[in-house]
Amino acid sequence: MHQVLYRVFSYLRHVLTAWNTTGEGIHSPYLFYIVRFLMHDKNTYYCFQDIERRRESLLQDNEMLDVVDFGSMGSPEGKHVQRSVSSIACAHLEHPRVGQLLFRLVMYLNQEHSKPLNILELGTSLGITTAYLASADKHNKVTTLEGSEAVAQMARQQWQQLGICNIDCVVGRIEDTLDRAMQQPIDLAYVDANHTYQATMNYVGRLLSRLPEKGILVLDDIHYSREMNRAWEDLQNDNRVTTSMDLWHVGLLFVDKHYLKRHYKIRI
Repeated sequence: MHQVLYRVFSYLRHVLTAWNTTGEGIHSPYLFYIVRFLMHDKNTYYCFQDIERRRESLLQDNEMLDVVDFGSMGSPEGKHVQRSVSSIACAHLEHPRVGQLLFRLVMYLNQEHSKPLNILELGTSLGITTAYLASADKHNKVTTLEGSEAVAQMARQQWQQLGICNIDCVVGRIEDTLDRAMQQPIDLAYVDANHTYQATMNYVGRLLSRLPEKGILVLDDIHYSREMNRAWEDLQNDNRVTTSMDLWHVGLLFVDKHYLKRHYKIRI
């Protein structure tokens, strides 16, 4: 109950203090475009309805899975628990607004880079957000890290139903699989894994060293708890981070040295 009240308070504080910007005051054309045109884009793209139909199917699926939990509620060795697909979907699937923003970010990065992207996701869950990341361009390489084989297999079924073939799902403790996944520079990283301060700082700290100048790191659930809020505040002050954007659901980190050291709170 305490954590629920904390999230409600955090949301109200964000709504009251966020600058519902359309880009005014942002000097970088690159960042201006992201805020003005991507965050407020209301268009429904070709894959959105199909992906959301997979979400609805998962929310109604009562199949029981033997889940290995390495996250904030699990042990370092992994805790085996029985959970229904619907309960996992209800608790862990990201809001459609976030998945669709990630889709638009990937499309924009493809346009800017004029080459296939290397995208990394930490925390596959049932693969809905992964589907948004991979659907923007079939030539991109999406690597997603998941702790539980049963959950990863359910995610693979969703991608097969959607006809998505450019995803590599790596199963195991993220602490063990992350270095191998970062052998190439990461154009976009999405972190939705162990929601503790220590794990978040570890993951993001390692990822920041692999982001190119125009890369973007997206951190999920930055106001999930006091721990996550503290991690977000510390990451904003990291010397490698130049600009950050707080959207409440997620936070965006940029490392381009040409940007001013600025923090934006944006209501979308």
